[in-house]
Amino acid sequence: QVQLVESGGGLVQPGGSLRLACAASGGIFSVRTMGWYRQAPGEQRDIVATISADGVTYYVDSVKGRFTISRDNAKNTVYLQMNSLKPEDTAIYYCNANIATTMFERTSYWGRGTQVTVSS
Repeated sequence: QVQLVESGGGLVQPGGSLRLACAASGGIFSVRTMGWYRQAPGEQRDIVATISADGVTYYVDSVKGRFTISRDNAKNTVYLQMNSLKPEDTAIYYCNANIATTMFERTSYWGRGTQVTVSS
């Protein structure tokens, strides 16, 4: 059974950095697009960044120049390097991956989320 496990969240001061990681495992045939989303209290879950299997990236405007998404295809792992963090980046960060378990079956999977808090 496919699982996504996130790590790397925590408390950081404004201007600081964090690196999130998300590893996919279990019955994987191939991993397509992977990405990070976030949900602040009282808000909807919004996209942060995505990366395709061949490395094409997308960032929401609010994180461009501060966040970098990358992936290690050999480890089925996606990373999010977050620099110059701001209080408004505070949210639960969720990993998402589009995973094929066979040549004909593909599903979008979510991790359980990791809390990122930016506060002095």
